[in-house]
Amino acid sequence: MDFLKKDIDRIIEKIDFSDLQDKKVLITGASGLVGFYLTQCVKRLQNELNISIYLSYKNLIPEYLKEYYDFPYTEIKEDITTIELKSKFFDVIIHSSGYAQPMKFLNDSLTTIKINTNATINLLDALTPNGKFLFVSTSEVYNGNDSLNITEDQIGTTTPSHSRACYIESKRCGEAICHSYITSGYDVKIARLSLAYGPFTKLGDLRVLNSLIDKGLNNGIIELMDDGSAIRTYCYMTDVIEMFWNILLHGKDVTYNVSGFSNSSIKELADSIGVKMNKQVIVPSLSNSLAGSPKIVNISSEKYINEFGKKEFISIDEGLGNVIEWMKHINQYKQI
Repeated sequence: MDFLKKDIDRIIEKIDFSDLQDKKVLITGASGLVGFYLTQCVKRLQNELNISIYLSYKNLIPEYLKEYYDFPYTEIKEDITTIELKSKFFDVIIHSSGYAQPMKFLNDSLTTIKINTNATINLLDALTPNGKFLFVSTSEVYNGNDSLNITEDQIGTTTPSHSRACYIESKRCGEAICHSYITSGYDVKIARLSLAYGPFTKLGDLRVLNSLIDKGLNNGIIELMDDGSAIRTYCYMTDVIEMFWNILLHGKDVTYNVSGFSNSSIKELADSIGVKMNKQVIVPSLSNSLAGSPKIVNISSEKYINEFGKKEFISIDEGLGNVIEWMKHINQYKQI
């Protein structure tokens, strides 16, 4: 896909990657959307900076993604929730493993908890004394807080009995684990990610944006699960990954929100997709939305913007165009 080179170019030209010179870099969740883009960055920099790349991923890489993993790397095949990697081996670790799709973390709650807790401890124990660690957290930690432009010093109001607690509480616990290691001198950063989107997802991705496009491709209409009034702030992958690398390599603080500025309702998002795909959008008379889904997801990235001087974000129009093109491409594999 032509836009992948453009996406990775945009990231690399904005970041000083010199700290990765001669380093052993581990990326968990390397076959997921976030992990894919992180992997494509180190793939591009591998020879120039002499990076030794290690990837951990639970699921096999599908045929339509294999060509993007055609470079030298070592696969960590062991289960990161149980393996003890205490050799202080890795110089840089980005822990992006986990279920970002609500249906998946709701259906496998114990694994979700282990990935954010057990695996975080195991990975931190494998970090070299002067190493760098990024824990990919989530805006879900703010669930129950319906304020606009939520900042890093705020938190949500959900309880351990909440329907999405396996994800919310384990991310909070993962953050607490990170802070415990920080007190022992570890260089750990936390990125609270809000609704990343982009191409190079897998077939069957159940996130809202992908589901809407999939309905347009395969059903001929785009039918919402409810009235679509929930507010979301989407951030395209090039902006997400640019922010991740800067936070990990150059951040002055510990915790950062990572989000975009494309603030819209689900209905407005569906309408935009409908226009691009020339498909009708239908609002159902009865709601089928997931239990516990937040009404508003609107966090502020002002801390990051002020520290790093970020001025531009990829427009939702350009981002949606790339995702639609990608999903049209992989749709043919449904028949294989």
